[in-house]
Amino acid sequence: MDALGHLVDGEIQAIHSCGHDAHSTMGIFTAVVARELDLVKKGSLKMLFQPSEEQEETSGARAMIADGVLEDMDMCIGIHLRPIQEARYGQAVSALKHGALATVTAEITGATAHGGRPHLGKNVVDALAAIVNAVNAIWVDPTVPASAKVTALNAGGANYSSIPEKGEMGADLRANTNEVMEELLEKVEHAIRTGASTIGCSADVRRVPGLPAAVFDRDMIRIADEAIRETLGDEGALGERGTTGAEDFHEYVKAKPELRTTYIGLGCDLEPGLHHPEMSFRQDALLDGVAILANMAGRILG
Repeated sequence: MDALGHLVDGEIQAIHSCGHDAHSTMGIFTAVVARELDLVKKGSLKMLFQPSEEQEETSGARAMIADGVLEDMDMCIGIHLRPIQEARYGQAVSALKHGALATVTAEITGATAHGGRPHLGKNVVDALAAIVNAVNAIWVDPTVPASAKVTALNAGGANYSSIPEKGEMGADLRANTNEVMEELLEKVEHAIRTGASTIGCSADVRRVPGLPAAVFDRDMIRIADEAIRETLGDEGALGERGTTGAEDFHEYVKAKPELRTTYIGLGCDLEPGLHHPEMSFRQDALLDGVAILANMAGRILG
């Protein structure tokens, strides 16, 4: 269960501001209900309690995949509390479609010189400015939501009269499909290298491990929708929805493409938002989550 560090009253406190304690609770009680009601008639029901979802570089999903957790799995269902802007109490999403996330970093190398003789150097600040303009000029298919933006720049130091020879940058990339993300990554890397080269600088570019976009199974979405409607009524079924966040649950399908999945978004009147230190939600909504998951288990394994 991931907790997030928040600065509260001058101290860093670990708070479950993304609801992972709630997700674990739903998983545990779904297993209890499935056993007590003898829902599993064929196959087996496996509960996954995955750590380290919040850090894409140390993805808990990738660690569990490496441990062989997928070897005996044919289907996988995820669930997550949703902020009130996406789903209210008594509502649920049958397929929450996260986008892909990637980060690109680069070290830019130029040549130092005296500020009075800039022609003798290669100013990495100029190179970084060229890179920002190049990244901002990138286009991909406009029918697929996507973005690339430089989010960190660092160059120079306390000596303002010298041309800096070293600089660093970072860019955040988002795309609603894995195909567009790959195109975006290639174009951003090209923009960084060519932007630096216009000033005569070099760029050491690195892709930070990111997260893939959602790829769901149509039958699993249908089963989730039926379970939601039986639990919450037709008015509570929100169908499929996109969201601007990323989620390492989708590493499972990336590692095992034949795995059939969907990811439920549970309404619980969560405010003021995920990752906020004062995040709160209606805890009785967890009963809805358990009912939906148990209903799906019965439909699939009963």
